[in-house]
Amino acid sequence: MKEELIIAGFGGQGVLSMGKILAYSGVMQGFEVSWMPSYGPEMRGGTANVTVIISDGPVSSPIVHQYDTAIILNQQSLNKFEERVKPGGRLIYDPNGIIHPPHRSDIDIYAIDATAEAAREGNLRVFNTMILGGYLKVRPVVTIENAMRGLEKSLPERLHHTLPANEQALKKGMELIRKEN
Repeated sequence: MKEELIIAGFGGQGVLSMGKILAYSGVMQGFEVSWMPSYGPEMRGGTANVTVIISDGPVSSPIVHQYDTAIILNQQSLNKFEERVKPGGRLIYDPNGIIHPPHRSDIDIYAIDATAEAAREGNLRVFNTMILGGYLKVRPVVTIENAMRGLEKSLPERLHHTLPANEQALKKGMELIRKEN
């Protein structure tokens, strides 16, 4: 098993955190992982992406040019990474802020309206965890239990009180995701 994944959006959307949670989750499940962030100098609002590789064998390089899965959280990232998903791969996106939705017919496209759902629930901080839950439904590379262990490991201890809300968000994301093609 080998999953090469890009998560891309604006800084402040939890892109890097989502990647870190997934990487820790892979470690908890006994996989080899690579986590390689890329971001601009801005604290919030600049572009951010992270490449995560989860594999049952050694990861030879963190550099990836084509991805099995892309999780896209803004139009700029969709424009940049849609064509870099391997044929037969997956693209997952939140439609909030997407003007021109994905168009490829040789990949599976999924939408998850996590921004609107997190706003409805009054907790925008779990937006990225909902996205992660949707991804794990489509591509269950790690168990929910290990995702929660990865989340606990990646969160500072002062935020461990948010673990129950994040677990609910993971499960909600699994309900929200829908295939578009």
